[in-house]
Amino acid sequence: MRDRELTRRRLLQASAASVLLAGCGGDDDPPRRPAAAAPTPACDDGDEATPPQTEGPYYTPDTPRRSSLLEDGVRGERLVVAGLVIDTACRPIGRALLDFWQADAAGEYDNAGFRLRGHQFTDGHGRFRLETVVPGVYPGRTRHIHVKAQRPGGDVLTTQLYFPGEPANAGDGLFDEALLMDVRGGRGRFTFVLA
Repeated sequence: MRDRELTRRRLLQASAASVLLAGCGGDDDPPRRPAAAAPTPACDDGDEATPPQTEGPYYTPDTPRRSSLLEDGVRGERLVVAGLVIDTACRPIGRALLDFWQADAAGEYDNAGFRLRGHQFTDGHGRFRLETVVPGVYPGRTRHIHVKAQRPGGDVLTTQLYFPGEPANAGDGLFDEALLMDVRGGRGRFTFVLA
């Protein structure tokens, strides 16, 4: 079942990639229409929800609304993470809340402010786009980005996104292959499935 789920999710991500990257603007910008509509991605009713994971000790509430975590003093390899938020029947969820937080390139969290922390809402087609940097590793953990995802009026999913091919994945007790992003050339993709 897991292999089928990952394959279906990866196909969904690949089919929507051009629409995602072309159609997402800033939080306050109206969505731009792609030049040509992509075919409907392969999906079926009954998709399993994205697995939850621990919040960890570094969550801070009331983050600023922004789609870019890049600001003065943030160094590291640039990364754009884009994707969709859908329900288990493959319907896009507009205005879903996504709250992201992560370590910097040296593996350190800002626990005094909001550096590398922020929230945004999906557009009417369930799309999101985040500009950030590749997080560093720290003892006991592989590279990851924390996320809280919530449909309007729904339950909060707390989870983490992981990077493929990381040597530390095998030694991280929290690592879950179902939460791997598709990362290529500074761009990552992921589809959140909310129950």
